[in-house]
Amino acid sequence: MTTARFVSTSTSRLSSARASPVSKFLGRASGRIAFPAQPHGVLVHLRSPLMAAAAAVGGNGSPTGTDHSTGPSRIGEVKRVTKETNVHVKINLDGTGVADCSTGIPFLDHMLDQLASHGLFDVSVKATGDTHIDDHHSNEDIALAIGTALLQALGDRKGINRFGHFTAPLDEAAVEVILDLSGRPHLSCGLDIPTERVGTYDTQLVEHFFQSLVNTSGMTLHIRQLAGKNSHHIIEATFKAFARALRQATEYDLRRHGTVPRFVFAYCNLFRKFYTFHNLLVAC
Repeated sequence: MTTARFVSTSTSRLSSARASPVSKFLGRASGRIAFPAQPHGVLVHLRSPLMAAAAAVGGNGSPTGTDHSTGPSRIGEVKRVTKETNVHVKINLDGTGVADCSTGIPFLDHMLDQLASHGLFDVSVKATGDTHIDDHHSNEDIALAIGTALLQALGDRKGINRFGHFTAPLDEAAVEVILDLSGRPHLSCGLDIPTERVGTYDTQLVEHFFQSLVNTSGMTLHIRQLAGKNSHHIIEATFKAFARALRQATEYDLRRHGTVPRFVFAYCNLFRKFYTFHNLLVAC
């Protein structure tokens, strides 16, 4: 059984104060991921002040008087270490589209570049793994870490659009992505990729990548292929559509004035609490 040390290192920066850890949780997970997913092994999760503020907000999503659109950058940073992989991920949701990705899987690097460029996220992924066997472990652990970094960067989610919907064409291919940052992990993936590989990348890993990301981010994600014959085009259109939809969902709705719908707030907090409680139970 694989064991892992999973460390979250994000510190959202405030102009007049230095971020400090709010809580630490230790846990050890077992085999396959289930709702809500968590990484294998020991989890050390350092919450940023923005995330900690969620606990102080009323469940009715009433305004707090803070305009989050002018606040500090929303950053998630995670380190995941297993017997097979060593992954470090940093995401800035309020970035400019800068990608710095070295995963050991060239095609996945290319796709993560699309995530950064089209989402206008700053994405840094550094990973080493047992790619001499195959890309499965690295692909999965990178996605798990990205999902966790995204969950962390979103914080209390006050004021965001929450929903995203985008259709991206790439030559003969077209892929539609619909997502909801609700705290309820679910994936429906309707891709029909005609070849088993693109270069050395196993195309079965595309759906597995998004399933792993969904599990740790608490996202509802629907992917539907509208057209396409070329495997590279289909996969790249998927990542581009995902990036654009995620950008929509994470951007601020100025009319909401920093509030969150009650049921979304409740689900997101339930997801975090269950995630933490499960890790504490497994550690016992």
